[in-house]
Amino acid sequence: MKKLFILALLLFSSLRLNAATVDTVLVESPSMHKSVKNLVILPDGYDPQHADRYPVLYLLHGFGNDYLCWSQIKPNLPELATEKGMIIVCPDGAQSWYWDSPKDPSVRYETYITRELIPYVDRHYTSRARREGRAISGLSMGGHGALWLAFRHQDLFGACGSTSGGVDIRPFPNNWEMSRQLGEYAENPENWETHTVINQLWRLKPGALAIIIDCGTEDFFYQVNEELHRQLLYRNIPHDYLTRPGSHNWDYWNNSIDYQLIFFEEYFQRALRPAEK
Repeated sequence: MKKLFILALLLFSSLRLNAATVDTVLVESPSMHKSVKNLVILPDGYDPQHADRYPVLYLLHGFGNDYLCWSQIKPNLPELATEKGMIIVCPDGAQSWYWDSPKDPSVRYETYITRELIPYVDRHYTSRARREGRAISGLSMGGHGALWLAFRHQDLFGACGSTSGGVDIRPFPNNWEMSRQLGEYAENPENWETHTVINQLWRLKPGALAIIIDCGTEDFFYQVNEELHRQLLYRNIPHDYLTRPGSHNWDYWNNSIDYQLIFFEEYFQRALRPAEK
C-alpha cells in the first residue's frame, strides 16, 4: 500500500512537471506609468537553461476583453503551445486598439508591446530574440492591433495574423470607443486615415512578412477584410486568406486559432531552423 502511495505521488509530481506552465506576469510600462498584466504560456519541457530557444507568438484580445480572453476561448491553449513548441504571450491591451493614442498620452500600447513587453520576454525567457522567432495575431480589435504592429515593426515580427479583424476602422466612427483614442472622426479625419491598418500597406514588400487573415462570412468586419485581401493582391503581397461561414463570436475564434497556429508553426520551422545550422 505504501509503495502504491509513493508511486501515485511520483506520478502526480511527474504530471505537474510535464505540464505546460501558465503564469500571469506583471510587466512595468514606463511609458504609461503602470504595470500591465500578461498571460505567459510556456510549453511542456520548457527549460530556461536549454540551448534551443523557443519562438514566441503574441496573441491580442478584442474590445471588451482582457489578457485572459484567449485562454477562455481556447482552454487547451497550453497543450497547443506544447504541441507547436512555442511560447504564447497574451498581453492586456485594455480598449486601446494597440495604438499610441494621438489624443491620450496615457495610452501607449504600441510602445508597450514593441519596446517594453518584447524586451521583457526576451530577457526573462528562453526566446528566439529576432524577428524570425516572433509572430503576432489577434481577434477583432486584436486583429487590427496585430497587423498594425507587424506592418509598422517588421524588424520585430516575421509573421502576423488577424481573425475577424477590424482592419479598416473608418466605416465605424461611432463604435468601440475609438473616438476616445483618435478624436471624433469629423474633427480628426487625418487621425483616422493614419491609424487604420488598410492604409499601412505601403510599408509592405512582397514576401517580407508571412501573413494570414481570416474572417467569417457573416461577420460585420467581413467586407473590410475582403477589401484588405483585394488590396494585398493588387500590391502583389503574398498572404493566406481564409473565409468560411461564421460570425463575430467565440465559436469562430476557437476554430480559427487552430488554422493560425499551424500557419505560425510552419513559418517558424521554415524560417528558423536553417538559421540555426
